[in-house]
Amino acid sequence: MDILDSIVIGAGQAGLSSSHHLRRLGIAHVVLDADDAPGGAWQHRWDALTMQDVHGVAELPGSVPPPRTTEQANRAVPAYFAGYERTHEVPVIRPVHVDRVTDDDGILVVHAGDRSWRSRTLVNATGTWTQPFLPHYPGMETFLGEQFHTVDYPGPEHLRGKRVLVVGGGASAVQFLGALAPIAEVVWATRRPPVWRHDDFTPEAGAAAVALVEQRVAQGLAPQSVVSVTGLMLRPQEQEAARRGVYDARRPMFERIEPDGVRWADGTFEPVDVILWATGFRPAIGHLAPLHLRSEHGGIQLDRNGRGTTAVKDPRIQLVGYGPSASTIGANRAGRTAARGVQRYLALTPAPVDVA
Repeated sequence: MDILDSIVIGAGQAGLSSSHHLRRLGIAHVVLDADDAPGGAWQHRWDALTMQDVHGVAELPGSVPPPRTTEQANRAVPAYFAGYERTHEVPVIRPVHVDRVTDDDGILVVHAGDRSWRSRTLVNATGTWTQPFLPHYPGMETFLGEQFHTVDYPGPEHLRGKRVLVVGGGASAVQFLGALAPIAEVVWATRRPPVWRHDDFTPEAGAAAVALVEQRVAQGLAPQSVVSVTGLMLRPQEQEAARRGVYDARRPMFERIEPDGVRWADGTFEPVDVILWATGFRPAIGHLAPLHLRSEHGGIQLDRNGRGTTAVKDPRIQLVGYGPSASTIGANRAGRTAARGVQRYLALTPAPVDVA
């Protein structure tokens, strides 16, 4: 079996950017993607999410992003990615569901069912969408209504006229409340009081937020959610919900779930038809477990004091879309950094000798 210089896992924005920069550096590689078609996680988003609703998609290197229109994001972005793959001849192989990555005498082996690939380096670009986080609360299995995580959100029309409990303190929860408040009864619950941002999110503010994420990654701590360092802001689409007082009526978390609703800590009962768990995601890095990259703090420590993409425990591994690069702009920049990290490792490490 041929030994590649590098393998990229994931063909979302970070993976496509990494592939572009690897190719510019003349590094032989393939991109393994779990989806049946181009589009990364965007193809799985709900229909009501438009290009005007998203925070913007940073353009992939050497291209222009789709415009901020009313077109569905789950159509516009996949079409953009598909065109990019064709134009730039990205070496994607799909669908490939990577099970694990192992070490075979210094060579990385990527396993996917009965298939495998061998490589000197690896760029992990698997993001978070396939790893939704759902907390457990007493009685949740007894609830007779519907329960959805963000990853399964059916769109606002499905919830019209219902009483919906939105759980979570992130941007998705704020957006769900904004969309549902005009057409349904909504209740909002979070573990901690939300931190609102009322000033402009300037480049300086963005840099400061990224620096906080870098500090955690530099210490080998698990990355936190973006809003934990940026704060929450209301967009024009959420002003109607704000006028109705939805955000001001936020409640602390309930104590338990019952068949027809939830019970608060003070003993009062809240009847609800639907629980919408906007409780975020975790990095999809379980397939890297055989390489033992995690620190004693639970996260993967990255080089350059958390600003880089190279795993401190194994310089063969680059992580993009992880920690400070888990954003549209950050993921794009991380692709270039990762490609240079691969180039640096290959230059310092002799290629294996074919003894056949």
